[in-house]
Amino acid sequence: MADQDKDAAAWPDALYELLRARGVTQFAYVPDAGHKVLINRSLADPDAHSVALTTEEEGVALLAGADLGGGRGVLLMQSSGVGNCINMLSLTRGGRFPLLTLVSMRGEFGEGNPWQFPMGQATPKVLEAMGVIVLRADQPEEVIPTVSAALTMVFQSGEAVAVLLGQRLIGAKQF
Repeated sequence: MADQDKDAAAWPDALYELLRARGVTQFAYVPDAGHKVLINRSLADPDAHSVALTTEEEGVALLAGADLGGGRGVLLMQSSGVGNCINMLSLTRGGRFPLLTLVSMRGEFGEGNPWQFPMGQATPKVLEAMGVIVLRADQPEEVIPTVSAALTMVFQSGEAVAVLLGQRLIGAKQF
């Protein structure tokens, strides 16, 4: 495997290590292939608490509770799940609690499923409209610095931040 291919394959593990090193112990998720490594690593980690959600907005409430209890968490979801969270995202402003979400994007580069385009294209605007700061990583070398910056913004400044993991990074599903 070429060095570039190794780097491309290594970013999810490096991301998990970064999250854990920065005190994230709660992983809220709806099953998603784009977050497979993070989900599997959190499930295998005896010091992490993984919660499978029935819908993404539950994760916003779960992370509010994590903050109230002195913990740190991350919400893992796909861009199609952002629409499910609109009302709950308003709580981050009113309740002044930090929120970190990693969003695997769909409806972008190489997408073959027409149902993924509407929310995939609307995701950044929807998040921004709800007061969430949007950062983006499209290349493996952008993931760690971008999520590191988001962790600082979330857990030191108390902001709500979404890191969009672009479809060029995650890969388009083949149908």
